[in-house]
Amino acid sequence: MAEAWDNALLALRLLAIDPALGGIRIRARSGPVRDALPLPDALRLHPAMGDDALHGGLDLTATLATGTLVQRGGVLDRSGPLQLAMAERCPVDLAARLCLHLDLTPRVLIALDEGTEDEAPPAALTERLAFHADLTEVAVTDAVTAAIKNVKPYPVTVDADRIAQIAHLCAACGIDSARAAGFALRAARAHAVLKGHAEVTEEDLAVACALTLSHRATRMPEASSEDSAADPPPERESAEAEPDSDDTTLQIPEEMLLDAVRALIPDDLLARLAAQKARAGRGDGTGAQRKGMSRGRPLPSRPGRLQGGGRIDVVATLRAAAPWQKIRRDETGRDGLHIRASDIHIRCFAERSERLLIFAVDASGSAALARLAEAKGAIELLLAQAYARRDHVALIAFRGTGADVLLPPTRSLVQTKRRLAALPGGGGTPLAAGLDAALLLAGQAARRGMTPTVCLLTDGRANMARDGTADRQRAGADAKTAARLIRAAGHAALVIDTGNRPSEALRHLATTLAAPYYAMPRADAARLSATVGAALAD
Repeated sequence: MAEAWDNALLALRLLAIDPALGGIRIRARSGPVRDALPLPDALRLHPAMGDDALHGGLDLTATLATGTLVQRGGVLDRSGPLQLAMAERCPVDLAARLCLHLDLTPRVLIALDEGTEDEAPPAALTERLAFHADLTEVAVTDAVTAAIKNVKPYPVTVDADRIAQIAHLCAACGIDSARAAGFALRAARAHAVLKGHAEVTEEDLAVACALTLSHRATRMPEASSEDSAADPPPERESAEAEPDSDDTTLQIPEEMLLDAVRALIPDDLLARLAAQKARAGRGDGTGAQRKGMSRGRPLPSRPGRLQGGGRIDVVATLRAAAPWQKIRRDETGRDGLHIRASDIHIRCFAERSERLLIFAVDASGSAALARLAEAKGAIELLLAQAYARRDHVALIAFRGTGADVLLPPTRSLVQTKRRLAALPGGGGTPLAAGLDAALLLAGQAARRGMTPTVCLLTDGRANMARDGTADRQRAGADAKTAARLIRAAGHAALVIDTGNRPSEALRHLATTLAAPYYAMPRADAARLSATVGAALAD
């Protein structure tokens, strides 16, 4: 993986030449490899940084000491590169402020990404960074430190055909961002400066496209030479061939660009794109965010009243009252500190609730053992990630005339394997009973502060009504009623059809639940776990 290290060093050299490239996302855990990078001296940022630290504001200590308003600047008011630690934990509000700042002020942002496979910085922030360096597989022996020399930039010309090549390559890689093409052009000019070229060459363009476009590609680019070999163009007259001769001369560097980008595109591109799409949905896969006044991650204080167990933020209250002290002294004719009810600020906190995955599994019929085995494997795979994602798992099996909670909410892999060792199967399909049991368990979990999600695995052939009688029509109506109750309670859900053919009735039930529907006949545990994980992160 020495190539990844060399590319990271080259990206840092290009950033030193042109700060308008935005910055670089460095994916690596804290350690000797990342420490060996010659990062520039930068202003440190962290995910919990508030507006006062970023943009500055009233200097409360100096204001109270002097009796006059004293303003102080924030971190973003200082010049120089920025370095964001633990970028994978950057909240969306901080990312929005940084994006606005980078759009208005060209400067370098170094985002240190220490996340796992399912963690990443906000996409809007990484979109404004030209480079991405993944150093997770780089060995310490390959991390050879090299100094970043100061190279004075100078004007570099670029041919219009080179710009057209960048646009064609972005289209070939499925990149729809205009920033990507702009970053590629800037990187090509910076590389030309680094090499002492007066004009952007094929080498400059190939290196720039590889560094700025490979991590943004959404599909593998195909070589146009193969297409031309398969379908040779008809011969034309010599007079008509002159305009095409220029295109032919550009074919070689265009192939060079394709090869350069392909070389840096990861082999698991499709898997990474699926994970990114999952993260780009409704959340990051964790439980719901709850705001309160007692515990959690601190949020900016808000004006309020001392009621309901709220705690006053003394500093924020004094900061709100400080600008009005002279006016209030003149009004009252009294010295001292004047605090009014409108100045009171209350501390606010936000915390992520723990998530509960409730598997409601159809254990009826001849295929019950296969479905339960799939659910068992999926639960064990998801439990392996439970500690990182703070997930709990529960299992409900419905068959015959009712439903049983085989596994109450747990994170224990040992307990899960013990409970799943012998699962019952056979009998009718009381779908409504399974949904009722899931609703009851989800309600209990919600009252304990958890975020429940119901995952229904069935072939949709409900034939047992709520009262235990065999009636397909009533069983379908009871199942829809139970689904409406789950939706009314606000619980998230997803439906996985395990039948041999997709069931239209089960698709309608998913619509009633406001849940995504997946038809997965013969699904193995790995596919089931991947589908559940991606759907829950949406």
